[in-house]
Amino acid sequence: MATRSYADAIEKLNSLQSNAATLDAVKASGGRLSAFAIPEMLEYLSRIGYSPEELNRLNVIHITGTKGKGSTSAFADSIIRHAMPQWKVGLYTSPHLVAVRERIRINGISISEEDFAQFFFEVWAKLEKNTKRELESTSIMPGYFRFLTLLAFHTFMKLGVDATVLEVGVGGTYDSTNIVPKPVVTGVTALGIDHISVLGRTLPEIAWQKGGIYKEGVPAFSVEQPIEGIEVLHQRAKELKASEFTIALPTPGISSIRLGLAGTHQQQNANLAVHLVRSFLRQRGHLQDISPLPPPFIRGLENAKWPGRCQTVSDSKRSFLTWYLDGAHTTESLECCVEWFVSPGIGLSSVPQSSERATRILIFNCTSGRSGQSFLETIYNKTEKLLAAYRSFSSDTAVSFFDHIIFCSNVTYADGHFKGDLTAKAISLTDLTELKTQKQLAEAWLSVVPDFPANDIHVLPSIEHAVRFIDGLKAHPAKVLVTGSLHLVGGVIEVAGISDRAL
Repeated sequence: MATRSYADAIEKLNSLQSNAATLDAVKASGGRLSAFAIPEMLEYLSRIGYSPEELNRLNVIHITGTKGKGSTSAFADSIIRHAMPQWKVGLYTSPHLVAVRERIRINGISISEEDFAQFFFEVWAKLEKNTKRELESTSIMPGYFRFLTLLAFHTFMKLGVDATVLEVGVGGTYDSTNIVPKPVVTGVTALGIDHISVLGRTLPEIAWQKGGIYKEGVPAFSVEQPIEGIEVLHQRAKELKASEFTIALPTPGISSIRLGLAGTHQQQNANLAVHLVRSFLRQRGHLQDISPLPPPFIRGLENAKWPGRCQTVSDSKRSFLTWYLDGAHTTESLECCVEWFVSPGIGLSSVPQSSERATRILIFNCTSGRSGQSFLETIYNKTEKLLAAYRSFSSDTAVSFFDHIIFCSNVTYADGHFKGDLTAKAISLTDLTELKTQKQLAEAWLSVVPDFPANDIHVLPSIEHAVRFIDGLKAHPAKVLVTGSLHLVGGVIEVAGISDRAL
């Protein structure tokens, strides 16, 4: 009898990943998400035994956006759990940091390896058995993200959740999550330019995609956006017959709350979450306290956790070292990351005119499809601006702020292998073996900061190489900023052995 372990499930799941050549072909084909995406996803849903209408029982808060959608989802999840402690609350997010099962949570906790494997093989077996397809374009098995979305729906249905916070993967209109006919409420976080090969190159194009999660008869929310973005979102809300379109203006008192997630940009995400949950509970008949911020909402905001986003982690094995983790991967989110790190008490001394100075190290990587040059310019320019504002806390210039910069691949281990949950087939073998992206990043940094010592730039083949390099420095104290990729952040958590503190 075949085993049904978590490791077996991950191996089968990884077989559904698209390789680099397939992804390149999609981009070259014109680069827009397929109009068949939703019909195909509905067909997969039917093959595992569910109708779209049954998903309405999950009581969904559907959230998309370019940046902050994961954080907003985490805030919303935490607020609901504190407001309704007797409920079972499902949370579906992406990507994961260390283990795939992090994507599917019940009451804030990742489902167990046993539950993941059980539900995984239930879905897998149904898809293998029910192979009849109406659309010729539909493959027997869905892709990686589609399968995980089906698995999340199946898990939440099986466990009988009272509420579901559902984060979009990419875009909105054609996203795999966008098959719930009537969520309770929908929301869009800050818009920006990302995933241009599938979403478009302009803010209005991207807004059109994101606004696709709005539904007939369902309240539609958005944070404040640039005018060209908000106009399209408003238009989409009308077109899709949302019951109302609301811009989430600041909630009185929210700015005085010490949020569970660090960074000034989290105020906007927390505020949207408050609006979404208030609407959700009001519609469900569970909003007794009409004050702007009822005590359970405040506790939810204070206790929200979202690993790998503006997160400070002390290292129990390396007492001299502190990790600063942020998976920022757009220019806008990198600005927020730098604003957080280059501040007193984080990357800078907490005391003005202090003679103590930690060794600062940057570990950076980004996918080859994203513009490394512009990302590194953002880091440098923002650092320069902040150091001018915090002159009494540091005598460093933007050139000397980091003592070492490491550009490494997202490969987990020094032997060239990935941890099973972190396997990434989307990276071309040539790129990995020749470290093309990392060498380009090193060249880009020197073009942005020509006075930076070339000997202090390190191109390394794996995350384990990077952690070993830092161990070898024996710098006391040391502050390490890891950013540019959530996959990189997850790999560092795994290799550095800080899961117990970070997750």
